[in-house]
Amino acid sequence: MAIEEAKFNVVKKDGRFEVRDYEPHILAETVVEGDIEQAGSKAFRKLFRYISGDNSSREKVEMTAPVSQEPGGEKIEMTAPVGQQGAQGQWTVSFMMPASYTLETLPEPDDPNISLRLVPALRMAAVRYSGFWSEKKYLQHKNKLEAWINEEGLTIVGDPVWARYNPPFTPWFLRRNEILIPVDANTD
Repeated sequence: MAIEEAKFNVVKKDGRFEVRDYEPHILAETVVEGDIEQAGSKAFRKLFRYISGDNSSREKVEMTAPVSQEPGGEKIEMTAPVGQQGAQGQWTVSFMMPASYTLETLPEPDDPNISLRLVPALRMAAVRYSGFWSEKKYLQHKNKLEAWINEEGLTIVGDPVWARYNPPFTPWFLRRNEILIPVDANTD
């Protein structure tokens, strides 16, 4: 089953590294405390409850017709990636919302710790890798991406994002992970 992903255009490609221009998109996000490896699991459950119906709407909405009614709240189709950003011992974990929604049409989360946010168009440097979700792998690939960004003369304008595209039961060697770092769109 294909999962909708954030839309982007590749501006530059150099081996495993890319510079991408992302289209505006909406995130459902929550902030959790803990180490990098625990934060994703902690927040995932909250966010998954939101897209599974823990929200203000009580109808099931599929990405295609027909729309049918069922108890438990509105179900929102899962998208990729699940993003994670760290700051001061806290992690903001987010799910990208399907492009068919706007801030006005998304149901309000019942959980007050989940917020919806429109992310404007932005340029990101990216590196893709496979393997387990570990702090060691995250730091290893983040450092490689930062070195490449510096070599390319790009300017970092935000914090790194750890993007994971697969469910936890996916074998480690098939997992798609990325580190994304916002860079100035005016420097190529």
